[in-house]
Amino acid sequence: MRRLLWFAILGSLLAMPSWLSAQEGANDFNHGSVGIFADYFRFAPTSRSTTNFVGFGARAAFNASHNVQLEGEMNYDFERNFTSFCSNCVTTSFTRTSLRPLTGLFGPKFETSVPFKFFVTGKLGFINFTTSSAAVTPGTVGNAISGVGSGGTHFAMYPGAGVEGFWGPFGLRLEVGDEVYLNNGTYNNLRVTFGPQLRF
Repeated sequence: MRRLLWFAILGSLLAMPSWLSAQEGANDFNHGSVGIFADYFRFAPTSRSTTNFVGFGARAAFNASHNVQLEGEMNYDFERNFTSFCSNCVTTSFTRTSLRPLTGLFGPKFETSVPFKFFVTGKLGFINFTTSSAAVTPGTVGNAISGVGSGGTHFAMYPGAGVEGFWGPFGLRLEVGDEVYLNNGTYNNLRVTFGPQLRF
């Protein structure tokens, strides 16, 4: 897993000259973007067992060309969502969970050039399952990151699609995809993210 991370970093550094040349003469707000997002992860290790996780994450992207960005993101899910339906109501609640998935992904994003951009993405990375009963603080997130590479870390692939719209440098992004991880088999999991973006 660490070798994959080093290859991603090395590839980014080797591609930097082409990124910089792509930026020459570019319009304002056309160099890259950063954002934060709320994350919904429907963890389905078996066909009869699913868990709805929610959390937060952040991403950064740099333009490789007019319609292609290279993007990295990480998210940490620390609560479970319980939703129940009755004849004329829907109730939902959130509770902190001790099993906390941490996901890191990197890959290209291909987007349209219209004001509301539609995009598709394909990323590779990892998912790490940590356990903690501590409150969610920067320290617990840091502990989860330092645990990457342990026995709870699995290779992950992520195909996704979405839409984002900008008003000047500020925007909103909605994305839906299938977070697939490998652990003695292939496991597909729905993932939805939504949050603000800032482009520069």
